[in-house]
Amino acid sequence: MAKGKKKPGTPSSTIALNKKAKHEYHIEQRLEAGLVLEGWEVKSMRAGRVQLKEAYVKILHGEGFLIGCHLSPLPSASTHVDPDPTRTRKLLLKRTELSRLIGQTERAGYTLVPLAMYWQRGRAKLEIGLAKGKKLHDKRADEKDRDWQREKERIFKRN
Repeated sequence: MAKGKKKPGTPSSTIALNKKAKHEYHIEQRLEAGLVLEGWEVKSMRAGRVQLKEAYVKILHGEGFLIGCHLSPLPSASTHVDPDPTRTRKLLLKRTELSRLIGQTERAGYTLVPLAMYWQRGRAKLEIGLAKGKKLHDKRADEKDRDWQREKERIFKRN
């Protein structure tokens, strides 16, 4: 069996998705960042107890941070530690990526949005999107396009 292929029945490497981000923002660019985590956080991520819905990324003092991500602690994993589910987590980004992101968020009016969290070679990674907010009419147009695509599929299916 080749290295790249997965065995059937193995779980997906995706931990959490932020579906709201695609609806709320125009995503211009995607980046990958590592996360600084504690032991109980890794265990609850493996159990799939992560929410990215209200999370956002902020750059403070030249470093990236994930704010508002909710990691529900497992009762068995966090017995000796007082877990904080919405703790601010540091992102591991390269210096060049950080400087480019600082320039675009401060000058160009972009926002950094967490899009997905996944495993890569046993390490938790966060996909960050460099995005601009959508206006209400843009959201409506996207919804119309999606509805039309669904309707087209139904018509072709019947014929």
